[in-house]
Amino acid sequence: MTDLRAGDLGALRRGFEGVILLPGDDGYDGARAIWNGAIDRRPAVIAQPATAASVAAAVLFAQESALEISVRGGGHNFSGTALVDDGFTIDLSSMQAVAVDPEARRATCGGGTTWALLDGATQEHGLAVPGGFVSHTGVGGLTLGGGFGWLSRLAGLSCDNLVGAELVTAGGAICHVSEATEPELMWALRGGGGNFGVVTSFEYGLHPVGPLINLGLFFYGLDQGGDVLRLARELAPMLPDDSYLFVVGLNAPPEPFVPEKYHFAPGYAIVVVGLGSAEHHAELIAPVMGAMAWQWNLVTPLPYVQLQQMFDPAVPWGILGYEKAVYLDEMSDGAIDVITRCMPQKSSPMTMLPIFTLGGAYGRVPDDATAFGGSRSTQYVVNIAAFADTPALLEADRAWVRSFWSELVPFAPSVGSYVNFMTEFEADRVRASYGAAKYDRLAAVKATYDPDNVFHLNANIIPT
Repeated sequence: MTDLRAGDLGALRRGFEGVILLPGDDGYDGARAIWNGAIDRRPAVIAQPATAASVAAAVLFAQESALEISVRGGGHNFSGTALVDDGFTIDLSSMQAVAVDPEARRATCGGGTTWALLDGATQEHGLAVPGGFVSHTGVGGLTLGGGFGWLSRLAGLSCDNLVGAELVTAGGAICHVSEATEPELMWALRGGGGNFGVVTSFEYGLHPVGPLINLGLFFYGLDQGGDVLRLARELAPMLPDDSYLFVVGLNAPPEPFVPEKYHFAPGYAIVVVGLGSAEHHAELIAPVMGAMAWQWNLVTPLPYVQLQQMFDPAVPWGILGYEKAVYLDEMSDGAIDVITRCMPQKSSPMTMLPIFTLGGAYGRVPDDATAFGGSRSTQYVVNIAAFADTPALLEADRAWVRSFWSELVPFAPSVGSYVNFMTEFEADRVRASYGAAKYDRLAAVKATYDPDNVFHLNANIIPT
């Protein structure tokens, strides 16, 4: 562990707005606890700044002290790059203020904001921005890497709806970024990850959504997996933009709406969300209801904020996790065979296989309009996600994830995948995810704003 004397931190503490924590301080262990309980790292310093100026001071101090920098927004990613052993963690959890302008349909929030906070504020006005599937995820990491969610057919990715940002560069400059002021950096922030600095504020465009939506959830046995995936393959391209279809392999939760005999039973679920009327949703789910028998179902109106929180109990804070993912341009019979053969082989009842269907507004954004590391022709993102409550179960399902992924990759356009679903950031996979031309453009932006690669604990872009 780096030995930082009190005098070494004196210059930083003077004028610093926020909290600075060292090992042994009250609050240090809580600050280094992140969502993925498999990550156990001990930074030399954890700074919790309250302003962009204090973020800038922390960035400069860390470099002057030769400390590796990590940035924590929501602390929710699998890789655990929010923390760095023996280095300097900039923790944005004190920067969570949200401001909504319902007339302009804009929302601004701090870099440490979670989707639960942003959704709560925007839904007071019947507005929303595409977010993720777990509400305690931070807006920062999700947005900077892309951001799939229930609204992706309606309005694309989180990054597609980013209209402005405040960013602290490696040189300590505070930049106000938009297409008008810093167009190339704005392009890079829409999918290029945390490579270019510390984003202390995000500004989003909003869309009319909710406050109620309509949910249709249908659960099937493991032996029905092939039929479930072929049904999803048939229905997903036909859906209107004000809807979403999600498929997931999982064990049924022990919730009141699940018959007791199916509690923890392994299987597959099709979820169809409608953003319009109940009558319109009934039309959307009619093909599902008429296709084959399910074990249980749930069809109900639901507040949008509850939809955003629906999977929170399945991935609680402190769970042990590991994941890999692939993009698929089609759900081929070969891919279905791999999925249905591998799915029953998982060990942990908490492990899941979320399959995100794309299209709609997501597919209408030109590939080069943002830095997002994926093709807009992609139709599915298959996320092989191991979750466990013991190290032994995690180790078993980590091996399962890797084997499953290796078998599925031959049906994918490349080894590249969604950077937010990477636990390890292998250089070839990061480059393949962005493609050569986009990666090279990002590398040029990186060279302008972070030429020494100070911010490298991420899906790293090497500066040109």
